[in-house]
Amino acid sequence: MRVALFITCVNDTLFPGTGRAVVSLLRRLGCEVDFPAAQTCCGQMHVNTGYREQGVRLAKHFTEVFADYDAVVAPSGSCAAMVREQYPRLVRTGSRGAAAVAELAPRVHDLSEFLLDVLEVDDVGAYFPHRVTYHPTCHSLRSLHLGDKPTRLLRNVRGLDLIPLGGAEECCGFGGTFSVKNPAISAAMCADKVRNVLDTGAEVLCAADNSCLMHIGGTMKRQKTGVRIMHLAEILASTEER
Repeated sequence: MRVALFITCVNDTLFPGTGRAVVSLLRRLGCEVDFPAAQTCCGQMHVNTGYREQGVRLAKHFTEVFADYDAVVAPSGSCAAMVREQYPRLVRTGSRGAAAVAELAPRVHDLSEFLLDVLEVDDVGAYFPHRVTYHPTCHSLRSLHLGDKPTRLLRNVRGLDLIPLGGAEECCGFGGTFSVKNPAISAAMCADKVRNVLDTGAEVLCAADNSCLMHIGGTMKRQKTGVRIMHLAEILASTEER
């Protein structure tokens, strides 16, 4: 299967190790993985702040870049949801590029759903002997409806002790531009999330979106909690004791 990695802006600029982990994991599972260098932002930030025209241009560009792949995998539920949900609304039926968007959108996947629903693998051969708690991000829950897919994968990681997170389905307060427009509310929501993380006694907080991990992790670092943040891909790609 020929798979393209859609790295996303946050991962490309701040968390490149996540992209490397996705490639390593998928190649270990027999996928041919490519990284189209012409890829850009999916346009979510533009659309969410009212720049619809720019968002449409980015949607059409995305479709052209990834058109020839069997599947597109993103280490971000947020950006995968943008393509799957928003693109068909942005590039309306009858307009130029609408058919291409409609054809590509179902082939864009969050990492966990690609592993479980497309490759039909729930044990990726990972080994990570640590106490971990998982934060399900808003887009993965409410847009992609991933349910327990990420935690099913984590439960099959050898040595990993998965600890339930209290208030797991509550937003961490990041919300992209929400945290910029409403910093006080965002910080309060994050403080609640951090308290719940600390109550688990976990060594590692895992999520499938580095944007949320960055937000929560920043607060935990300032509080000197000692809890690490790790993307789901990095744990699933791990095969040796650390």
